[in-house]
Amino acid sequence: MTQIFSHMPQVSVVSIIDILVVAFLVYEFLKLIKGTRAIPMLLAVAILAAALWIAHLEELKTVDWIVANLVPYAIFALIVVFGAEIRHALARLGRRLSAGRGGVFSGADSYEDIVLAANHFSQTVTGALIVIEREIGLRTFVESGVPLDANLSFDLLVTIFRPSAPLHDGAVIVQKARIAAAACFLPLSMNPLLSTQYGTRHRAAIGITEETDAVSVVVSEETGAISIAVGGQIESDITPEYLRERLSEVLRRYVPAATLPTPIGDRELVSDDRAFDRLRQEKDLADGAER
Repeated sequence: MTQIFSHMPQVSVVSIIDILVVAFLVYEFLKLIKGTRAIPMLLAVAILAAALWIAHLEELKTVDWIVANLVPYAIFALIVVFGAEIRHALARLGRRLSAGRGGVFSGADSYEDIVLAANHFSQTVTGALIVIEREIGLRTFVESGVPLDANLSFDLLVTIFRPSAPLHDGAVIVQKARIAAAACFLPLSMNPLLSTQYGTRHRAAIGITEETDAVSVVVSEETGAISIAVGGQIESDITPEYLRERLSEVLRRYVPAATLPTPIGDRELVSDDRAFDRLRQEKDLADGAER
């Protein structure tokens, strides 16, 4: 027995750490590509690599020469093919590293205007998409739209997303409690696991949260349902109260207990004028108290 164990390699603390790090990287990589188009691509690459290895063992000189000359360029080809997945991985890493720094969204009751506007759009069945910037800048997407640099307000949001308004198509991007731009173009999510009921507006709301740490609030123009997307995940058909609570969580703002949402199982879409008036009254009281 002693002789058997004597031939086994010595496992040190450094070796254990090395194995754990590699296992963690493999796990994160598999979790990243799960349910994406990268899986069939990786399968094809693995089959091709196996075929080339067999050709090398069989001493196929022409194939070996081709592989030796193409491998350096294949690395760049893989970067291009998996560019989206690499961006998502780097964005996720950036969100984790900046998780403890807090959000950049500021201004008293600024997101209350977003809640009021979302409730109004829900009642009038008006399509809308509002993106709130956090740590990762959205300058690229801001430049794709019409610059505004205006104070965030309920009236301005309603005006922008009026069906007859020229800026109602596209997204509104909010930076530090100001509307930076409207009619902005966003990347569409290519997640194959998303429901086919989600149209371009909802896929854009999810897509921007996959590549950045932004928060998206979207209202369906078919049903008037309110949804919120964070980190590539979307919560659909939520109430204005629940939207307020979720925004307070992701933007790290305090919300009084009186405004907390009802339990998830008891949620109903708020669609009457009294609920809308109550939200407006709460905001007016808060503004009066600050003055």
